[in-house]
Amino acid sequence: MTAPDGPAPSSGRGATPSSGRGAAPDPEPPSTAHGAAPAPAAPWTPWTRRRRSAARFWRRYRAHRAGLCGLAVLLVIALVALAAPLLVGDGARSVTDAPGTALEEPSGRFPLGTDQFGRPVLGLLVWGARVSLTVGLLAAALSVAIGTLIGVAAGHFGGWFATVVMRITDWFLVMPTLVLAIVLATVLSRSVWTVILAIGVTVWPTTARLVRAQTIAVESRPYIERARALGGGHLHVMRRHVLPNVLPLVLSQTTLCVSSAILTEATLAFLGLGDPTVVSWGGMLQDAREAGAVSSGHWWYLAPPGIAVAVVALAFTLCGRALESVLNPRLGVGR
Repeated sequence: MTAPDGPAPSSGRGATPSSGRGAAPDPEPPSTAHGAAPAPAAPWTPWTRRRRSAARFWRRYRAHRAGLCGLAVLLVIALVALAAPLLVGDGARSVTDAPGTALEEPSGRFPLGTDQFGRPVLGLLVWGARVSLTVGLLAAALSVAIGTLIGVAAGHFGGWFATVVMRITDWFLVMPTLVLAIVLATVLSRSVWTVILAIGVTVWPTTARLVRAQTIAVESRPYIERARALGGGHLHVMRRHVLPNVLPLVLSQTTLCVSSAILTEATLAFLGLGDPTVVSWGGMLQDAREAGAVSSGHWWYLAPPGIAVAVVALAFTLCGRALESVLNPRLGVGR
């Protein structure tokens, strides 16, 4: 007996099922169902990672109100210093073409009075911000660079090299920094670059000791041993592994060194060891002392540069403390 013709039975796994209700249609992607093409995923690039790291850093930094106040003060002072030719003009520094008389009291024309040459103290204060900030930043950068180089090398190589280097560092720590800076500023020619060099080569030992301790901690981690086992040399390990891990410490130390450098520059200029051809806050204090502002009661000549030095040093200190808390979460948040 012959079987009636009909559809062959489906026994394979990949066969399409046949039923009275029909086969279920294939589901469409959600983006295609609405008529919009799927958006391509953003590529993960180093710039994307850096952008996200910067955003995360700024989020944590904003939690420090004192650090934000210090940063705002520094930005205002930096903008005023850059705009000095537009705000007060170049004639504010001229001794031969002074707009006022000697040691005038504060008035509507001269809000902070005049100096012994008739120059407006406000104009000198604005121009002095340029020199003081420049000396502070460059001297701090030089000292931190020297301290970082010595600290990383001593922590990485160790042995007799670290012993010799750290004994030299201890000698610099024992010697008064101001005395060494005065000696260098006296021996060398009197200029702004001499002051920067004198400060930079005398205040690096603290940075060197901090960086050496951090380097020793980084060198004990397992990935350093793996890098050496894979053939990484001394320069590779220090440049690719050690230095990136000590940079946060170096950054916070730089902001703290700037305030110290500004105070040292003001002290050197007050002692008459600065460049007499430029206007700085320390030079203004030295001129006020020579003019007898302390004994004569001319407070408007003495107080503004001293307050400016204190405010900038405090602002850099606040920024440095905030950076320490952000880069080292163990210090806590919100100081």
